[in-house]
Amino acid sequence: MIGRPGSTLWLLGCEMRLAWRGLLGARRFRLRAITLSIVGAVFLAMGFPLAIALRGVEAPVNAFTILGADIAALLIFTLMLSQTLAGATEALYTRGDLDLLFSAPIAPRKVLTVRFASLAASAFSAFALLALPFLIPLAFFGHWRWLALLPVLAALALSASGAGLALAVGLFRVIGPRRTRTVAQLLAAVIGAAFFLISQTRTLLGGSGSSSLWLQVSAMAADPRLRLPALASWPLRAALGEPLPLAAMLVVGLVLFLGVSAWLSRRFAADAAAAQGADVGVARRPGRLAGAFVAGAFAATFVKELRLLWRDIGLLSQVLLRTLYLLPVTLLVIRGAGSHSLFALPGGAAMIAFLAGQVAGSLTWITLSAEDSPELLASAPAAPATVRMAKLAAGLAPLAGLLIGPLAVITWLAPAAGLAATVGSAASAGAAGLINAWHPQPGKRSEFRRRRQGSLLVSLALLLETALIGGATALAALGSLFALIPAALAALVLLAMRRSPAQVADALAAAA
Repeated sequence: MIGRPGSTLWLLGCEMRLAWRGLLGARRFRLRAITLSIVGAVFLAMGFPLAIALRGVEAPVNAFTILGADIAALLIFTLMLSQTLAGATEALYTRGDLDLLFSAPIAPRKVLTVRFASLAASAFSAFALLALPFLIPLAFFGHWRWLALLPVLAALALSASGAGLALAVGLFRVIGPRRTRTVAQLLAAVIGAAFFLISQTRTLLGGSGSSSLWLQVSAMAADPRLRLPALASWPLRAALGEPLPLAAMLVVGLVLFLGVSAWLSRRFAADAAAAQGADVGVARRPGRLAGAFVAGAFAATFVKELRLLWRDIGLLSQVLLRTLYLLPVTLLVIRGAGSHSLFALPGGAAMIAFLAGQVAGSLTWITLSAEDSPELLASAPAAPATVRMAKLAAGLAPLAGLLIGPLAVITWLAPAAGLAATVGSAASAGAAGLINAWHPQPGKRSEFRRRRQGSLLVSLALLLETALIGGATALAALGSLFALIPAALAALVLLAMRRSPAQVADALAAAA
């Protein structure tokens, strides 16, 4: 361990070890570490051909590259801001260790500064690990100045960490602890998808001649009337290793982070204490009924799971990130259906089916595998198959409620594409739910982001199944009988993944 016990480096080392364990998980540590090493080696091998192709080529500093660098920096900043806002919310509500740390013989400001620094370090590490396999070959073949991208990422991480903390504390002050948890988690999901949504605004609002983002940037850069301010080129110049812009970005990020940390440390400590009681249930008003009971094991389990989903806003906010990508695609298909676009409809219908399966996989994992009291449920006087089917239906119900309206509009405007999208979405969502039911991966709801680390086979099967159904949906929207080929392959994959109720019970017993 670096540093003496109680020092800043020592505390930061503890935080980073916890973050690393959370990434890899406590079980199958070696397997996951080997998998990450193999993926890194593959990326590194991909980086060498790119470095050879760019050997001796200097990146130009012109309007197009400046705009591209600014957009990339904005995208990275928004993703880091989403991550740090979610991390600040977790520090306030989920981890529950700040009261213990504050009772230790360590200055509370040091504890909070280290906690804040770990958020910035985690955001930096995620992007640095993606960039290094490409930067190392580039540096090896002469572009060593491009390693300056790493301190640029560090500056963005520091700025995003400071902004995320300020936003979390500001929400706490304005709307209180109970609402902050909900709003902050939803806001983190929205910020994560904000760049994609903004880039599609022109298309969604019905702009003609829609094109890719980079084509729009190219057209903007070619406009002779464009006049960029001098500071607009600093992110690009900093990434290319120019000392003054690089030092300026680092100083701005560091000053923003340290200023926010010093300003909000005491307030954040008070908010953390208040957040400990934010989840305590509110007393029911006199005369207010809890709601009528429902009869039957299926109905009771179904209603219970829907209520748990509605109460757990933290999980819904993580699922919402994928849903936010589903809604713009659906709107684009509706627009294409209204204009009778021949080529936009099949691709849009396929994307709806694919994303429906992915969202259904997330929701059904929550209802089927993230059971807080599995032993209590196992002892209930109800058939396990009935309980599983009720949980599966509860996981699919929110998605059905979300898509029924848009799919009805698509079917009315373009019957063939709408019918293909409806059948494909139902098949994709149902298949994802059945795979989760046949191959349960028990875990805590707090482990939602790491749910796929338990079985590579299940992850690949879900991806392959939804992709095949998406392909069949596109071909069906075109009216081609070749849609039967991917549909048959999807059915074979589903049959290969099928398990009997006895095999499911044995798998659950082994996992326990």
